[in-house]
Amino acid sequence: MSKSEQKLADVTGQFTQVVRDGRKLSDTSWSNGRIVLSNKRMVIVGNEGKETVPLSKVQSIRGRYDVNQAIAKVSNYISINYGQNVYLISMEEVDTFELELQKAILDGEIVLIKHPAVKGGVVQDSSWQKARVKINPGLANFAVEDGKLVQIEVDDVGTVESDERTVHSSERPVIEAEHTEEGSSVQTYLSGSAQNCAILKSVLDRGAEKNASQIDLSGKEEEVLMAIYSGVSPFEVPEFLDMDIDRVEEIYERLIELDVLEEVRIRREVALKPRGRNIASEAMNHK
Repeated sequence: MSKSEQKLADVTGQFTQVVRDGRKLSDTSWSNGRIVLSNKRMVIVGNEGKETVPLSKVQSIRGRYDVNQAIAKVSNYISINYGQNVYLISMEEVDTFELELQKAILDGEIVLIKHPAVKGGVVQDSSWQKARVKINPGLANFAVEDGKLVQIEVDDVGTVESDERTVHSSERPVIEAEHTEEGSSVQTYLSGSAQNCAILKSVLDRGAEKNASQIDLSGKEEEVLMAIYSGVSPFEVPEFLDMDIDRVEEIYERLIELDVLEEVRIRREVALKPRGRNIASEAMNHK
């Protein structure tokens, strides 16, 4: 290991290769071994030898990749995609290892950021700027060239989408992340290399997956969410929607139980949580 290479993790766990040279392997099974991570590479060591994965070749970090029952029986693993290969790795603290891997790839990288690109549903006149990335537990930080610090709390992320957009006259991959800032729903756009965008998406997807909006709500419940999403004060919702106050209170109670709203203080002031923002946004798009 060279002087510029630093060991970040050295753990025991399980691993298996499920794609080799672009070919899916269905008869694979878990093997015990040692997984060593540095700021330059990941080395998987087992009884049959070792596999070295340069971090510069990691294309994405994803979740489940169940190819058979033996793989599906293990719940805590991540998939590492590099070249035409996919390895699954599992260990007791797999979330901690994943964070170290994300940090090893992203920390110090320069990306482009447009913030806020959208605020309260309205497109903003923001320009693309350079920003330096720093990943912390539950937080993605971007030190922007104008001196501002943009922080995206992972658990506050409502949706994350990938797109191709024209950035500085070139077609580039772009990540569109919805979150809140000072109580308002905003979208932050991030662009960079294909690798940086893929790994940033894996960071932010943790929150988006947790806050997925798959809940069946009534039309009235969706109306309440849309009203709050549009900026109507929770106290003014009954008058705004011409609904009985007690009925609105009942809806607030149910949406708090569903983790869609959070109670800010007694007297029923509420604020949308990420899942609630997702539902309101989807409902408005279908109107």
